[in-house]
Amino acid sequence: MSELSLSINWMAILPHLILCGVACAVLIVSAGRQGRAGSLTLGICILGCLAAMIAAWTMKTGDAALMTLLITAGYAGRWEVESGEFYALVLFATAGMMAMAGGLDLVTIFVGLEVASVSQYILAAFRWNEPRSTEASVKYLLLGAFASGFLLYGIALIFGATGSTNLREIAATISQSGLTGNPLLLAGLGLLLVGLGFKVSAVPFHMWTPDVYQGAPTVVTGFMASGPKVAVVIALLRILGFGFNDLRGEWIHILWWLAVLTMVVGNVLALVQRDIKRLLAYSAIAHAGYLLVALLAGEELGGIGVLFYLVAYVLTTLGAFGVVALVKNEDDGGTDVDSFAGLGFERPWLGVAMAVFMFSLAGIPPTAGFVGKFYIFGGAVQQGHVLLAVIGVMASLVSVYYYLRVVVVMYMQPSPEGETRFAAANPAIGLALVVAVVGILALGVYPGPLYSVARDAVAGLIAP
Repeated sequence: MSELSLSINWMAILPHLILCGVACAVLIVSAGRQGRAGSLTLGICILGCLAAMIAAWTMKTGDAALMTLLITAGYAGRWEVESGEFYALVLFATAGMMAMAGGLDLVTIFVGLEVASVSQYILAAFRWNEPRSTEASVKYLLLGAFASGFLLYGIALIFGATGSTNLREIAATISQSGLTGNPLLLAGLGLLLVGLGFKVSAVPFHMWTPDVYQGAPTVVTGFMASGPKVAVVIALLRILGFGFNDLRGEWIHILWWLAVLTMVVGNVLALVQRDIKRLLAYSAIAHAGYLLVALLAGEELGGIGVLFYLVAYVLTTLGAFGVVALVKNEDDGGTDVDSFAGLGFERPWLGVAMAVFMFSLAGIPPTAGFVGKFYIFGGAVQQGHVLLAVIGVMASLVSVYYYLRVVVVMYMQPSPEGETRFAAANPAIGLALVVAVVGILALGVYPGPLYSVARDAVAGLIAP
């Protein structure tokens, strides 16, 4: 009887092991402390994130995961949810996102997605005494479980058609066996797109996004709006550009309409929002549409556009929610846009930072958001999707109105009389905002280095 040999590449999963190990250590340390977690657990989280970032960078196993780790490190010192459980959940979620971004097997991608999702369900309800937070968690849980069912059923159909869940083997089977018109395979791919479309907030699978973003704690909302989107889009880039590239003629039409609907619906509905978190939620939906455009721009051009835009988007979104978290209110942050009245004068540097974030989201030069949209729409034009690029540009122009409305409120509406409405930024939040502003402006003026990194990373993502 032959002996089963199992070879494990421990170095390949080192970043995941570091994050999970640090999360467990944080839980153990915080269990012995009364009340909120102190500087010890915060320090452990930061050191663990830095170690995981170094390990991931050294092995070049997913540059997108690095931005997710930066988000986690940025959250570590937030005053709203200082507890070991919060830090551990963020670390577990990040480990799941890294598994998604680096996965070469549909089962691995699914497991990573579920690890990240379960952590986010709990994080959304982390303010136990807030009914809206609990409501957001329940909505996210129920709809997320429903979407996971679609995803898992799609994986099962794909396995039935190809006999494998490994993307490399799936691509080889489709190419060699001529399965491009196989109904079972096409149905599985369709269900796969439904499940991942929910996670990326693509229309018409976006209905959960505004309610969950509004009800969850502000720092959790920022995390959900940035990190998971990075992981899902990278997973889509690898699945469609590598595993199902021979079916491009089939899925390209679906993705085209998803991109159009997502860009148009997200931007139009954002126009009428008075709640800043709902406004940013519909903004996140619109930006998911821009990323879908990048997926249509071919493997190399689309991959470069996706990676560059994700970095710009993460910096901008994290920064914007960081400012929102500093607005004093009886609820979790100042949710009404009018809460920002006078911010430009009462907290000048916060006003400048928020203005930079709004300009970048709108795609106004010289910000990273402008360069990212230039790469995305330029790539779409080069691939012959001129109409799609025109629709994207028009939708982006619509977004300028509601982004600039926030800036107008900050600088052209008087600050109401009374006590200070903006909390002082602690060093961690201040550092995160400074890094975000500097990064956005630096990439807008000098995008070359990041473009080169993205170009080098594309080959590993599309043909791992």
